[in-house]
Amino acid sequence: MSLNSSPKSYPFSILKNLFLMATGSTTLILLGLFLGGWGLGSRILSGINAFFNAPPPTPKVEVSSLIFEQIRGLSQLTTAVFVMDAVVPTSQERKLGNLVVGKTKLLYIARGEVRAGIDLTALNSNHIKIDDQNVHIQLPPPEILDHKIDVEQSKVYDYDRGFLGLGPDVAPQLQTLAQQSTLDKIMATACNKGILDEANQRAQLAVTQLLTTAGYDHIKVIATPPNSNHCPISTAVSP
Repeated sequence: MSLNSSPKSYPFSILKNLFLMATGSTTLILLGLFLGGWGLGSRILSGINAFFNAPPPTPKVEVSSLIFEQIRGLSQLTTAVFVMDAVVPTSQERKLGNLVVGKTKLLYIARGEVRAGIDLTALNSNHIKIDDQNVHIQLPPPEILDHKIDVEQSKVYDYDRGFLGLGPDVAPQLQTLAQQSTLDKIMATACNKGILDEANQRAQLAVTQLLTTAGYDHIKVIATPPNSNHCPISTAVSP
């Protein structure tokens, strides 16, 4: 305390110092609150910025769905074709009561074709399993996809209405009968020769090659045995 200070001014000095100390403390408190609020605001702004500018999620590829679409794109996979030529005789009689007065014969040479394979429209995503790097595919059973007469390679070889032409003139009917008989015969022969088993084996190879070419590794294609009702086997036709 200065020697020149009067006793009366002493209390005022103390009050002044206290005021200055209080003001300084308030300033420090306000500064602390300001800095704290600024830090909180910065964190909030950073969080908002990170939310709206977050990197896009990594795209995911459903491998099983992709494989499913690639295989289904084939629709029907024909893997075995059986072709056979057949000579089919047909005939029809003309009667008066119980007496045969004439007979018409038609000899038809036909070429028939049977196609077998896999109907891939029956395939669904449940038939495809992904295990680590392994792809397992269960194929639908093979079936006959088509059978027909190749009319360009078939013809009527002989048509005979008999003595004096007394047999009925039924060429279209006998030709239709011959064609149907040919279809039945080549179907039974194809089934006896194991066309569905051959179609299964070739379908496994074809699907494996397809997916290998598409870039997939470790592929296992599992065949399903053919249904017996998909291929009638006739014991009357020798294999």
